[in-house]
Amino acid sequence: MINKTMKKILTVFGTRPEAIKMAPVVKELQKHPDSFKTFVCVTAQHRQMLDQVLNLFNITPDFDLDLMQENQTLSQLAARVLTSLDPVLSEVKPDWILVQGDTTTTMAASLAAFYHGIRVGHIEAGLRTNNKQSPFPEEINRRVTSVIADLHFAPTDRAQKALLSEGIPQNKIFVTGNTVIDALLWVKQEVCKNPHDISSDLKNTIHGKKMILVTGHRRESFGKTFEQICLAIRDFVALHPDVCFVYPVHLNPNVKEPVHRILGNIDRIHLIEPLSYAPFVWLMDHAYVILTDSGGVQEEAPSLGKPVLVMRENTERPEGIDAGCVQLIGVERNRIVEGISRLLSDDNLYRNMSQAKNPYGDGKAAMRIAMALTESSPAEEFYE
Repeated sequence: MINKTMKKILTVFGTRPEAIKMAPVVKELQKHPDSFKTFVCVTAQHRQMLDQVLNLFNITPDFDLDLMQENQTLSQLAARVLTSLDPVLSEVKPDWILVQGDTTTTMAASLAAFYHGIRVGHIEAGLRTNNKQSPFPEEINRRVTSVIADLHFAPTDRAQKALLSEGIPQNKIFVTGNTVIDALLWVKQEVCKNPHDISSDLKNTIHGKKMILVTGHRRESFGKTFEQICLAIRDFVALHPDVCFVYPVHLNPNVKEPVHRILGNIDRIHLIEPLSYAPFVWLMDHAYVILTDSGGVQEEAPSLGKPVLVMRENTERPEGIDAGCVQLIGVERNRIVEGISRLLSDDNLYRNMSQAKNPYGDGKAAMRIAMALTESSPAEEFYE
């Protein structure tokens, strides 16, 4: 039972990945109205994809800043988050602001809280590539947030070690697991029994084939690199008639244009609109392999027993590589084809990757975060 002094908590998030990972925390805090008065503020950095998650988890924002604008720059977005949060912080006067991950919303909201003298709790703290250009701008966003944050909710021991190496005091770090596992397990149990958003045509199309699920949207890959990724997918499907690809295409024009130009109207490559989270979990659960540049998917897929091939040169989530459930295959056309081919042709490799234990948590991260907000002892005691 959580009690102690009532605390006002303002959660701030703006993108679909943030919402997925913050939703379990919001729901957990709402279970304890005697301990927490919980407010939700969304920046709507991703409008449509954010709303899908809010509806799925039945979360109604108290404040909706609605900041999404077509083709806005990172500087414009950061400035608008800062100025738009001013009246919210003045009105709520929270004891804590909770932010998640490494988006521009996360960084700017942390800075706004600092300007107002409000404490910051950073969920998914301590991820590092040690390359400020990759991922861009996420690596700098999370580093800035770490400097500001008063409590750091690290998803893994490795993330905690990164924070300790940067001089963060031990008693300010709580190792909790990753909240995305909380969200994934809830969705799989409660919602995926009836995946209404997956068309019967798509289900029939992938039936009997090894389906490779693709997600790709990294800003640092825009341009020629993204074309190489698309060409690799085209090359591979031509060589393997027993394989099909399903690609929910991100709405960003820098993704949509090359994907549809290179992969459109090719047999066994199914380009679909972005999915809400529940049907996306259904697709992950029915995939044979997942090909991605997403951070969240690297964390989620191992809980479903799915090998993950990451189209990046580095990752801030090396725990999956160490555990054997994730492989880095880079962004070059030939390397991507070779990486997929190796996994599909080596039964032992596939079995080992699909059976590896997920290092990112057990579905109880949100509970540990709520406990940490009321306790003074480090949360590594809560997570074994």
